[in-house]
Amino acid sequence: MRFENRKAIVTGGASGIGLAITRRLAAEGATVTIWDISADNLAKAEGDNIRTRQIDVTDPAAVDAAMRQDAEAMGGLDTLICSAGITGPNTTVIDYPIEDWHKVIDLNLHGVFYCNKSAAALMRPNGFGRIVNIASIAGKEGNPNASAYSTSKAAVIGLTKSLGKELSDTQITVNAVAPAVVESPILSQMTDDFIAYMKSKIPMGRFGTTDEIAAMVCWLASSEASFTTGAVFDQSGGRATY
Repeated sequence: MRFENRKAIVTGGASGIGLAITRRLAAEGATVTIWDISADNLAKAEGDNIRTRQIDVTDPAAVDAAMRQDAEAMGGLDTLICSAGITGPNTTVIDYPIEDWHKVIDLNLHGVFYCNKSAAALMRPNGFGRIVNIASIAGKEGNPNASAYSTSKAAVIGLTKSLGKELSDTQITVNAVAPAVVESPILSQMTDDFIAYMKSKIPMGRFGTTDEIAAMVCWLASSEASFTTGAVFDQSGGRATY
């Protein structure tokens, strides 16, 4: 029960990696509010100690208001996990549609910034908190035919490092997890050729699981991870080289 009496918000928490994290936090005692844009997924994700909110995290005013409302409803906020994201199309920079570029950057980067900003403002007066952002190995290496996704995840790493240092005078830590491809619904957003290419880059020869990612995230969200901030933790099956 590492998370007894803890209050958490998980964005993108109604499916995939976010849902695995939500269930683990709740099973270990946390009260969790899932933020997700899909009403259908939210309905399926409800459970003990789990609240839900349908929200578009690309709307900064909505994020700020919801963060304050949910913190009040739960009796506080000490944990934020940012898992919401999309891959965007698999195509070259030359052919990348401008509209799709903006969609990916708006959700994967701006949405994380809005959530981090609002959560940090609520956590700082209490001097304790855990923020974990889901980045990607693509943000470290840059995947061909995935420029917007790679760029957004590289920016999330930079944001994580900056905010971690800014809050280092408190017990609020900010870290990121950088998975390689994980078996989750997000694969449906990728082409078969791109999925095969991504798998070929993993020395273990397999994709990660949502439970494997959740295990790392929940350690970073726990009180045990007290001397770790502004860091990026790979879960890449041996793919990461730095």
